[in-house]
Amino acid sequence: MLDLPSQFNLLRDCVDGSPAFEDETSACVFMSNAGLGPVLAPAAGNDSDRVIPDNGWFNTDHHALEVIFHHRMRRYECLTDDPAAATAVYVPYYAGLELNHYSCDTNASVRDAPSAEFLRWLSSRPRWAALGGRDHFMLASKTTWMFRRVPSNDNPKGCGNGFLERAECLNMTVLTIESNIWNRRDMAVPYPTYFHPSTATEVAAWQARARGTRRQWLIAFAGARRPNGTLVLRDRLIDKCVSSPSRCGMLDCCHGHACRSAEKLMSLFASSRFCLQPRGDSFMRRSSIDAVVAGCIPVFFHEGSTFEKQYRWHEPDNNGGDVDGRRRYSVFIDADDLVGGKVDIEEVLSRYSDEEVAAMREELIKMIPRFVYKDPRVRFDGDMKDGFDIAMDEVMARTRRIRNGEDLGWDV
Repeated sequence: MLDLPSQFNLLRDCVDGSPAFEDETSACVFMSNAGLGPVLAPAAGNDSDRVIPDNGWFNTDHHALEVIFHHRMRRYECLTDDPAAATAVYVPYYAGLELNHYSCDTNASVRDAPSAEFLRWLSSRPRWAALGGRDHFMLASKTTWMFRRVPSNDNPKGCGNGFLERAECLNMTVLTIESNIWNRRDMAVPYPTYFHPSTATEVAAWQARARGTRRQWLIAFAGARRPNGTLVLRDRLIDKCVSSPSRCGMLDCCHGHACRSAEKLMSLFASSRFCLQPRGDSFMRRSSIDAVVAGCIPVFFHEGSTFEKQYRWHEPDNNGGDVDGRRRYSVFIDADDLVGGKVDIEEVLSRYSDEEVAAMREELIKMIPRFVYKDPRVRFDGDMKDGFDIAMDEVMARTRRIRNGEDLGWDV
């Protein structure tokens, strides 16, 4: 693991006693507890009314995965201080947090400058020269699209920066929370959820709870419309929920901070059979991972949103698990068919029998360990591979092949 100069430590001001912790919107608050964020206190009321347990749950920001991953690396059992003995080199640079400093209106050169300076420093290190950086890896906690900005005459600014377009990143193994499945230059790993267990017992207890909850809703959706009807599918799904209040539970993210409440979100998902996952600003949604944890069968509408395309390392069998034309743990409905009125979402999902739904939910519940990240502050009690463990196994296997002379693209 590389030691970075302080100028590249984006959390250098997050020290005990810093006034930054007095601002609840500060990155220091959201990155507390080794990136997990503030502990989630159980909701008031009887134990039977609570969804979130007393232990292992945090108000985790989805941009915090860089920090969580870094803290897990510090405890990685195969970490060595001898560069010559290392198979791979971890680069603890927070490219996503760096980008949070800028809006889409910020001058593109200003947005590009910090990460470009970092890459110049990185590529000047002696260890980089050995393989041109092909044994280096890092995690950037944003979607791939935010790091692939290419200015054009029609849109000279655009959002994000050109981090992944630089030659240095083309050599490294870069992990993001959503990849471009049609032109991979990185590999996606799951968004962080609110659940960060420290023991296998906590995981088993939550799985039992997810397995036993009463599912009063056929459908659940958490989200909001976009201005000027720019996301037609989302509008259709919201209209459907509004018109079927007895069958569709909805968390409207337009009003207040409802969707920022882990208790409200998990309560809705844990009370529903199917959770709708239309694309938003990009194909993947953190909501799809929250659905897995809640045991709520995700319904996808775009190929780029499916786990077998995005999370190939974490998806259990890497082939979608189709059984008799139906996906073993998810449902796919073509967006064009739904928008065009060829299918009705409620009618399609109502065709699944109780037995089929129970079997699909069980597959999801088995997947929970693969889609959560353990508490990085403690040694995990029990035998379980989480999202970090699976990603590291794959990164190490990939790097060994590279060091053996294989010219690997992103299709393997």
